[in-house]
Amino acid sequence: MENTYKTITAEEFAKLDFSKYTLVDLREPDELVVSGIENAINIPFSRFATALDTVPKDKPVIVYCRVGDFSEQIAEILADRGYDVTHVAGGYNAYRKLTEQRKEAPKPVEAEREFIDAKGLKCPGPIVKVADFLRDKPNGTKIHVEATEDAFFSDIKIWCERTGNILETISFTYGVVCADITKSAGRKQVAAQEVQNDKTFVVFSGDLDKTIAAFIMANGAAAMGRKVTVFFTFWGLNILRRTKKVKVKKAFIEKMFGFMMPRGSKKLGLSRMNMGGAGAKMIRAIMKNKGVSSLEELIESAINHGVRLVACQMSMDIMGIRKEELIDGVELGGVSTFLGSGEKSDMSLFI
Repeated sequence: MENTYKTITAEEFAKLDFSKYTLVDLREPDELVVSGIENAINIPFSRFATALDTVPKDKPVIVYCRVGDFSEQIAEILADRGYDVTHVAGGYNAYRKLTEQRKEAPKPVEAEREFIDAKGLKCPGPIVKVADFLRDKPNGTKIHVEATEDAFFSDIKIWCERTGNILETISFTYGVVCADITKSAGRKQVAAQEVQNDKTFVVFSGDLDKTIAAFIMANGAAAMGRKVTVFFTFWGLNILRRTKKVKVKKAFIEKMFGFMMPRGSKKLGLSRMNMGGAGAKMIRAIMKNKGVSSLEELIESAINHGVRLVACQMSMDIMGIRKEELIDGVELGGVSTFLGSGEKSDMSLFI
């Protein structure tokens, strides 16, 4: 009899005692920074073939990915190898949405720690609210801040680092970023010797030629041993979109945005002489004939060499782009993430 795998819903998954199962998370490591399940084994789908034999058989196995498509494929492979395996329909996104809707019991806050509610605010709202509250407060003031924007997880760490305030704890639970902060001895001034040789690029344009230039410079800087951050905002976000359509729930206007904008780097046009897309095809053909790496190869090379790709979450919210629609290796950030990178760079370019 052919071995088969089982399927459960996010609701059924959430009710399980995870200690009785081996959980295998197929998402990329950057996706686990702010959202994951404790004790789950992370084996990215892109590298699963080489790590297949590392999955233990002592417990039933549950596999999940971002939206449930990859996990179904892996579940079938594991079942063929004799595993008692189940995959989660809808993936981690469905599970996370479910847990976010649950009312978590309020956590006790220290009597001397003041509460800042930044939930529902979009970048730069949460950071501004924290800064405004602490501005006139004495050193040693303790606050507990909560925000629902994923980018706040990165932003508040960078903000504390660059202002000299102390980030005591930070966590991400049920869709809420919680941070405990103590105001320290005033704003930290960046001394000249603190400025490093990092490079920061802001990609605002969604034009093929400008994007190629940005990634050529990013790869060159990485080859020189520099830390490179490429921050994508507004039209530049289209560069990071997956070429294949991802099923996500959107409002009507968000669907219209997605329909009208190019999906992925292969759909980008030229800033001049695009000629209905013919110009972009000509440029790509010339690059190939001249032995110049394609934009897609440049992006892959940048990721492999540690270039940090950051998508502006505020712009994503405006344009109706979801994290699930972005290529692997991209993290979410806000204005503080960009400024923190820029302050340590000796060159910042707006493209």
